[in-house]
Amino acid sequence: MAYNKITEDILASIKSIVGTDFVITAKGDLEKYSHDETEDLHYYPEVVVKPKSPEEVSALMQLCNKHLIPVTPRGAGTGLSGGALPVMGGLLMAMERFNKVLVIDEQNLQAIVEPGVVTEEFMDQVAAKGFLYPVDPASKGSCFIGGNVSHGSGGPRVVKYGTIREYILNLEVVLPSGEIIWTGANTLKYAAGYNLTQLMIGSEGTLGIITKIVVKLIPRPTLDALMLASFNSNEAACAAVSAIFRAGIIPSALEFMERRGVEWVIEHDGVAFDLRDGIEAFLLIEVDGTNQDVIFADCEKINQVLEAFDCKEVLFADTSAQKEELWRIRRTMAVSVKSNSVYKEEDTVVPRASLPQLIKGIKEIGHKYGFESVCYGHAGDGNLHVNIIKGKMSNEDWNNRLKDGISEIFELTVSLGGTLSGEHGIGLVQKSFMPIKYTETHFELWRGIKQVFDKNGILNPGKIF
Repeated sequence: MAYNKITEDILASIKSIVGTDFVITAKGDLEKYSHDETEDLHYYPEVVVKPKSPEEVSALMQLCNKHLIPVTPRGAGTGLSGGALPVMGGLLMAMERFNKVLVIDEQNLQAIVEPGVVTEEFMDQVAAKGFLYPVDPASKGSCFIGGNVSHGSGGPRVVKYGTIREYILNLEVVLPSGEIIWTGANTLKYAAGYNLTQLMIGSEGTLGIITKIVVKLIPRPTLDALMLASFNSNEAACAAVSAIFRAGIIPSALEFMERRGVEWVIEHDGVAFDLRDGIEAFLLIEVDGTNQDVIFADCEKINQVLEAFDCKEVLFADTSAQKEELWRIRRTMAVSVKSNSVYKEEDTVVPRASLPQLIKGIKEIGHKYGFESVCYGHAGDGNLHVNIIKGKMSNEDWNNRLKDGISEIFELTVSLGGTLSGEHGIGLVQKSFMPIKYTETHFELWRGIKQVFDKNGILNPGKIF
């Protein structure tokens, strides 16, 4: 596809739509928008625009569609797949001024929120009214809810409460043509034609730009218990995961952490934690509800299951401060790993009973290709984040041979019944691996859908396929 540059006349039209104060063209100011949290990749847009209303987004899309200007939507820039990188230059549409929680409907347990609202701020607002929005990625304190929707983001608590797809009822979307539509209805049931809301979730800004989100809420549990279980092997910890569910317990969170990751958190983040010799892996297990006796009974059952997998110790967090400190270990692990080494992060997901085979295979592949890995993630969902560490790997092997190793990780994942991403998306950096899982028929269907929505291919080009 041949795209056009932004001329002075087009730039003047952009400024007339949003106002000069919300248009950025200076190279130094564009730097912030040239990258997200994906490795060390930088792609500069020609211009950054910060619209405030659906009507402004519509006018911008009409202008760019007419002149064949590529448009990259961007939330908070916390993504890990390169989805917000303006790889074709053009116009980057920053959604940070869409930052209002518009309605919290206490009668229907719903909220209407703009895409630039920080996820944790939204969670806190609804919690103050007794509700729970359980989609809480590790970056919840900085990521935008619009980016979560666009990438199908998750977090620890979707293991009990379900993925983001179960909480988005309706979306206001601006199409590449500039038309503004609602994708569905503000109802719990929907059986009227193709479900465009579900199609938009996880589409990574390639089909339309989200400007309002209707979210389902649920009553907030008032009590919880948190356990940290330690094991002498990754495989033993991973094997215990499926057994907990088979025992009839559904934790509100079940996270896996490898020893190396905990070591780096202690070093980088200053967390005070007694990391004992011989311990190689941990499960962080949360149980919540409204009845303390039921919660304690569930914890006892979990403890019995863990004993069968040679669990070395179970630490119960006695205070809110202890709970926060244990969660901080898990939530800061990605940042700590990134601070220690050049790395690449893969987002594998398999049926949870296959986790022991997955992590064993990842370590074997690393040994074959000469890279180290630090693994952690949402074990209760079978979702394992694989941080590949450059370490002593030569630059030549890192730049040329590593891709074969990553391919083998994904081939293993698919062979175990899994797929290439659980919550980070495909974006720019994973698209070359898509044929490992998907056939040409899939690609034809996806391209056909893209063509229907975006005839000129201007919206977030170069992503997914």
